[in-house]
Order: sequence, then C-alpha cells, then structure tokens
Amino acid sequence: MGGFPLRILVVGAGIAGLAVARALRLAGFRPDVTEKLPPTELVDTGLYLPGNAARALRRLDLDGPVRPLGQVIHRQRFLDAAGSPLCEVDLDALWAGVGECRALPRAELHRVLLTGAGGAVRHGAEISTVEPLPGGVAVGFTDGTSGEYDLVIGADGPRSAVRTLAALGGPPRPAGQVVYRSVVRDGPRITDWTALLGQRSGFLLVPIGAGRLYCYADEAGAVPPADPPARLRELFAGYGGPVPEVLSALEQVHVGVTEEVELGRWFHGRVLLIGDAAHATAPTLSQGAAMALEDAVVLAESLKAAGSVEAALLAYESRRRPRTRWVRDRTRDRNRTRDVPPALRDPLLRGRGGRIFQEHYRLLVDPL
Repeated sequence: MGGFPLRILVVGAGIAGLAVARALRLAGFRPDVTEKLPPTELVDTGLYLPGNAARALRRLDLDGPVRPLGQVIHRQRFLDAAGSPLCEVDLDALWAGVGECRALPRAELHRVLLTGAGGAVRHGAEISTVEPLPGGVAVGFTDGTSGEYDLVIGADGPRSAVRTLAALGGPPRPAGQVVYRSVVRDGPRITDWTALLGQRSGFLLVPIGAGRLYCYADEAGAVPPADPPARLRELFAGYGGPVPEVLSALEQVHVGVTEEVELGRWFHGRVLLIGDAAHATAPTLSQGAAMALEDAVVLAESLKAAGSVEAALLAYESRRRPRTRWVRDRTRDRNRTRDVPPALRDPLLRGRGGRIFQEHYRLLVDPL
C-alpha cells in the first residue's frame, strides 16, 4: 500500500502522535494530525529514554537531532531510603548494540518530533464522533467540521477520546501511585539515574543536561494532595543521600496519578489505538515513550507491507502485543516490590537486585 494515497488522521500531537506522523511520512503517506489542546509550551518535566527508544529514534531518522540534547546515562543506581547502595545496572552493557540511554527535557524531544512530523498540526480540533463507513471512517469535530478517512489513529493518551468513541474501551484504571514531577536547577551534582527506595514510596533523580535534575517521586495512593510541594517534603523528610538538598531546591511540582490501559483489541474497523491510548502502564520502567516510538515504526512498516488496511492493522497488533504485555507484566512485578517491607526487600536487592532489574528489559533488547 506504500504508493496508495491513504487518507490518514492522527488524533493527538504528543510523543505517540508525532512519532507515528513522522514514521508515516517516511513511508510515503501524508497524514493529518489534530490536537484538542492549543499549541502551548509543554509542562517542564524530564524524560528518560532507555536504549530501545534510541533504536526507534534511529529508525525514524531522528537520532541526529536528539544527540545534542540532554545527557547520556550510563548506569542506574538503587539506594535505600538512607542513601546507602542497594544495587546497580550497567546500562551500556544492558543495551549494547541497541542504543544509548538518554535523559532530556520532554519539551525538547517534543520539538524534534514536531519538526520531524512536518510541523503541521491542527490545534484546538477536538473530535466528537467516529462513525464507520464502508472502507473508511467519518470523523466529526466539536467545531462542526468533519472529514472522511481511510484510517483513524488514536494517539490521544490514557484518557483517549478515540477509544471511547470507537467503543474500544472505557476509562483507564488507576495503577496505584500518586506521582510528583519537578525539574531542579540548583540541586546536587548527579551523573547517574539514581533511585532511593523507601516504604511504599520512592524518589528518582536523573540528570537532563545543563545542570538540571529531573525529579520523579511516588507513593502508594490514588488521590493527589492539595499542596504537592508540602506533601513531598513531608513524605521524604527522613530520606538521606541527595534528597534533602533536592527538596530544598524544589520550585514547581506537578502531581498526578498512574493509570493503566488494558484492552481486548486495539482496532475496530479502520480505527486503531497506539501508545498510551492502547497500552498505558505506570511509568516504573520508563517505557511509555519507547513503546510509542516503537509503535510508530512498526505501524508504518505494517501499512507499507500489507495489501490492505485491515491486514496491516492485524499484523501491527500481533507484532506489538507481546512487547507491550511484557512491559505491563514487568511493571506490575516491580511495583509489587514497593509493598515488600524494606527489611525484607533491601537484603534481596543487595544480593540480586542488579540481575532482577536487568531482567525486566530482556525482551526489549530484541529487535522490534
């Protein structure tokens, strides 16, 4: 189908939507991209991209623009709440032959993807209806406009409107954590991905270049607090290592809850879900962006190789499900460790933690 001018609509201009628009353009398609939000600056948070994300960016021919951004991360260090070492993972060895691990501001990756997608996003375009047609899809927008497409791709996140309108699934399920995100500019000097593990809570620090630290903290729960900075300082007041210095340097803190999406199928007729709209998990393994980038590569390949849209969507889902299921299952495994009392968990991690955490990525080292 590579030479056939399919009319494709991508709903959502986040990482998944822009990545799939880029992949489709490289494959010879010219998708329309819509986004319900205005073109405002993204929330100032960081992003950690494991080696398989770097491989997918290479396949999208975007590794060059990303290379100057952020900081390459060579190892993960796990500490106890006091700041004493538990275990570590050699990321260069884990992802050898796959790609570098990199941490960078989310907005910087978004800008690269926006340029790579051609830059043309219709902002403020919120969909209101998705109706199947013989061999296509009719889409209505809240401003009264409409269009007909050969394929509609829902890349609109865990709370996907496309998923609801196409009857592919309901709202996401809470995954059990309240999460706090911040970028600190005058914190301690840290070069590694560094996590401190406490009792049903954890505090992660990742350098994202130019002296900035991306802070990600979580605790068990489902209701965000009214005063996130105050709650962070209260929750992690007893932590050691670099945490006290980071807490004193905190400025803006963004709070949310983790969500999970698990569906029986990812497409209905010619409407397909990708990225978090199809398979969101808690961000424990830092695979959200990586899975979205991989989705984009595989979908474009499937559309180019198949004889029909229907055959392409079937091939795409059958290739992607095993990897996204692996991420979901390993995420749940790792999240369960937070419920183990540190007195039991920490000796286990000191003995075998590096091997345990490395094993969580084993399948993802394999080719797409």
